Parts: sequence; C-alpha cells; structure tokens
Amino acid sequence: MKFELDELVIEERCRAAVLAARVIEKLPPGIPVSYVADGRDATLPRKDDRDPFGAGKRRMVVMLRKTPFLMACPAGSAEFACCGYLVLTLASNCPMDCSYCFLPEYLADNPGFQVYANYLDAIEELERMRHRAPGRNLRVGTGELADSLAFDRVTGISRDLVSFFASRDGLTLELKTKTDEIDSLLEVDPKGHTIVSWTLSPDAVFRSSERRTAPPSARISAARRVLDAGYKVGFHLDPIIAYPRAEHDYAELVDELFDLVAPDRISFFSMGTLRMTPALRTAARERFPDDPMLLGEEVLSPDGRFRAFTALRVALYRTISDRIRAAAPKVMLYLCMEQPSIHRRVLGAEPPAPAAIGDRLARV
Repeated sequence: MKFELDELVIEERCRAAVLAARVIEKLPPGIPVSYVADGRDATLPRKDDRDPFGAGKRRMVVMLRKTPFLMACPAGSAEFACCGYLVLTLASNCPMDCSYCFLPEYLADNPGFQVYANYLDAIEELERMRHRAPGRNLRVGTGELADSLAFDRVTGISRDLVSFFASRDGLTLELKTKTDEIDSLLEVDPKGHTIVSWTLSPDAVFRSSERRTAPPSARISAARRVLDAGYKVGFHLDPIIAYPRAEHDYAELVDELFDLVAPDRISFFSMGTLRMTPALRTAARERFPDDPMLLGEEVLSPDGRFRAFTALRVALYRTISDRIRAAAPKVMLYLCMEQPSIHRRVLGAEPPAPAAIGDRLARV
C-alpha cells in the first residue's frame, strides 16, 4: 500500500461487508483495527491532535453512508459558468495533502477518512437517475471529496464502477486523481464509458504544495498507459497559481503533456485559478507557513473568495489556452468557477449552459 494509515476503524454494521474484508486483507501488518457502533464518532476531530485534519487523513473509517451518494458538484453555482458535473461521493478526505485544498474547510467537522461499505447502493441511485433523464448523456465523477484512485488497490471500488458504467449507455464515469495508481484499471475494459482525469501542476507547484502526490511526469505517463488500455483521458489545470515564471511553467507543462499524449486523443481540459475563502486561506497558511504559493497578492472577489487580480488571471488563462488551442484546436476547454465575463474574455464566446457542457463531456 502506497499511502500510510495509523489505524482502521470499522463500523459494527460493516463487519461482514465485502469492502471491510478487502481493506483488512490488503492492509500491511501492524495497523490496529477497531470496531465502533457508529462510524461517525470515529470521523470527528480529536482534541489531542495538533493537526486534526492531517491526523484524520491517516484514520480510515469503513462505515455506511446514510445520505444520498449522488449530488451536484459543490462548486456549482448560478453565478459561475459551470460544467454540469455530477458527483458520486464514495469516500471523504484524501491521503494526499495539498496546501491549497478546500477539504480542510469543507471537512473541518469530520476529517476522518471515510470509505462507504454500502457503495453499491450508489448504483441504484444511478439507475434511477438514468430513468428520470432518458436520452441524456451524463458525466459522473468520484474525485470531488476524495481522490478517485488513491486507495483503489485496497478498496477495488473503481474496478466495480468501471464495469458498471461500461454496460450503461448515456453514463460516463470520470475518475479524477493526482496519483499514478492505475494498475487496477488496466484489468477492466471500460468500453469507452470511463474518463480518467488528472489534475496537473508545474513542478514548482508540485514541490511546494502537493505533498504525497505523484510527480507531474508520473501522472502524464499514467495517462498514456490508460489511454492505450482503452480509457479516455482529461486534464484539470486547477488551481492555476500566479507566481513568478508561472506563464512559462504552465506553457512548458502543456508542451510536456503533448510530447507524450497526442493532443487529438485528449477529451477535455478544464482551467481554474487558485481561490480560497478567508477562513480557508488563514487555515492553509497556518498549516503550511513556508509554502510560497499561498503568499501571492490577491483580492476578495464578490463571491467571498480571494483570487489573483482579474488581469493576471486572464493573462494566465490566455497563455495556457492559446498553447492548448495551437496543438488541439477542437478539444473541449472550459473554465471552472469563473464568471461568464471571464469566460468571454479568455475563450472569446459565451459559456454554454451547464447541461450542454455536461452532455458534451459525457460524449467526448
């Protein structure tokens, strides 16, 4: 197992669950296993932890999910030009630790790493959704509140999902990751219904801000491998961070990607710049006081998040999008959590409606 755990906690009702057995079998020896009546108790922050969120990443809790698995993307808003992304929440928190991550704020009250033993119930939700939206093409991702592949060699969840989506017209699965943990995917034929997407950053951001993630070059190599195995691939340049030499470094990253992955075989790119609420920015700077990527000049936007100055964001977006368009003029390219006015200035057109973007991304 690549990522370290301090303990495994299993909810009593999950003792006989297939997922619990898989995790116990794959864990290295020496990791303590305990059982609790209610898994939610084990996800709470512990008062004796200096860094409750960081400690929560190392405490896996196998439990039942009692709320729906399927939801709209938390980043979606009527204010932004959104992409129609649907989120399937099969886990919560992440073993990696990126300094800019929004999860410390979103999961402050329950930072324990949750994995849901009843994840197959999510398939029933997907089936009901298909029947409510006949003829629609829908893109569903698992990488919003947890990395899609970080613990896949332990849980085997993604293999089950790929097999299900492979047999369902109108549904496309997106597995989003910062790892190179793709070996289990190579055992399954996606039949064109799964996109594996990577968040990519230049080496300067990786070294400064993306702890325990795979290096960018390893992510790109993994993308080439799954592409050759029949999967589709996409890339999220998000968050784009404004720092000295950023334009040069992001352009160089795109060139490195295109050297290994043919531009015309990439399904989409999304772009978004660093944005943080005041509380998140304060917490991030306290946890990572030596990360220069968190110390840029920013202004408070109307949506209550700190962002780089508009002119600087637009310049970065244009540099990157021009580089992408030069090599891949037809690739789907969209902005995440930006106002339509920014979309017009960068991409020269009105953003499509979220449903239209979602439909196109589900068919690429």
